[in-house]
Amino acid sequence: MSVKIVEHATIIDGTGRDPYPATITITGDRISAVDEQAVSDNVNGTRLDASGLTLMPGLIDAHCHMTFDEPSSNDELFFHRREALAAIIAGQNVKKLLQAGVTAFVDPDCIFDIGVDLRDAIEANVIPGPRMLSGGNALLTSVGGTAGRLIPDAGLRGYAKVVSTPDEIRTEVRRQIKMGVDWIKVHVTGLLPRQKMKGEIQAWSLDELKLVCDTAHELGVPVMGHCRDANSIRDSVIAGMDMLLHATFMDEPTLDLVIDKKVPITPTFTFQANLADHGHTVGADENLREIFRREIEESAELIHKAHKNGVPILCGSESGFSLTPYGEWHYRELEVFVKELGFSPLEAISAATMQCGNHAGFDGETGSIAVGKLADFILVDGNPAADVTILGDKSRIKSVYVGGELMNTEPLPPRKPISGWRTSQYSSSILTKDKIDG
Repeated sequence: MSVKIVEHATIIDGTGRDPYPATITITGDRISAVDEQAVSDNVNGTRLDASGLTLMPGLIDAHCHMTFDEPSSNDELFFHRREALAAIIAGQNVKKLLQAGVTAFVDPDCIFDIGVDLRDAIEANVIPGPRMLSGGNALLTSVGGTAGRLIPDAGLRGYAKVVSTPDEIRTEVRRQIKMGVDWIKVHVTGLLPRQKMKGEIQAWSLDELKLVCDTAHELGVPVMGHCRDANSIRDSVIAGMDMLLHATFMDEPTLDLVIDKKVPITPTFTFQANLADHGHTVGADENLREIFRREIEESAELIHKAHKNGVPILCGSESGFSLTPYGEWHYRELEVFVKELGFSPLEAISAATMQCGNHAGFDGETGSIAVGKLADFILVDGNPAADVTILGDKSRIKSVYVGGELMNTEPLPPRKPISGWRTSQYSSSILTKDKIDG
């Protein structure tokens, strides 16, 4: 069994402890020793000199849509993707996560059933990639989630499986578990055309949510819920959900319930932050920018309170869309946690490492630098404990290890256009006569 000894590094272990100097010994795919003293030259193994570098757990992205390939609209995602090609492209895109220092991620829902197959290909060493956990198709009612009328009243479209009756709910949950999913995802809230000023509202009954959770839990699979209002968060917790995605627009009574049950929250503010701060560079609607900015501002205080009261808060980037391309923004959630949620840099790092390792389905096997953990770590030029944005500079991520193996982080060759893959656009506005005459 191979032995590697990483010497002279400064360790950020993911627990929130201040950085400290230590030598890490890796035996096979696990950390076998963490020594704050030098390891004797008599110990056999390949020695790696990490002088001047920070050794920390690799980032874990708890909300990454690996099969979408960065669409700019639901129309593109639902009607311009082909199953085999999407699988091939996902197998290339996943390498971009390694380049950004991501050593594990959760894909909550996928188009077709590609997520499970991609995970299995990574685990079988067919393609290199971070550790992966996968959901199947998100469960929606015919209200349509965030895609509205693009979602049919029944059947499958894109990532969405519409279920309406108790029998349909049971059958779909069991089908996904038979296919091998790690998570069941429910789109608990949705947008209604005549009520958009209210934001997303609950689209499932409490009894329906309980049925999803009970059916999944009977077969040993956890459930996560996309929730963007207080009622949906409350009923998801009562129903027995194991993770809340977003959990925004909470109220104080709902917060008390979340704190009591200690249900992990993955706010996933990266998409909103990118749209609010940088949307103008890609032509985003100004009204949308303000809506998403407000979601962060109005939710920050209560999520901070949840964190201070022991609720696990996890980092997720929602990578996979045009505003959150793969390999670019996985660090951004840490920055938002520090700037908007009042986290210290070390708390944000823990949210992106140990907390995800413990609460996103990895059973605590990864996410921290400790004896017995999987040797998933990165070597960074600089001190992320002083400035988490260092992790957004890929030139500073010097090495990425998954299970003690050095991963190839060379950039991928530039991609050429694929016919019919992106939504074609005649223009960004309507060419009325006044625009010419004026």
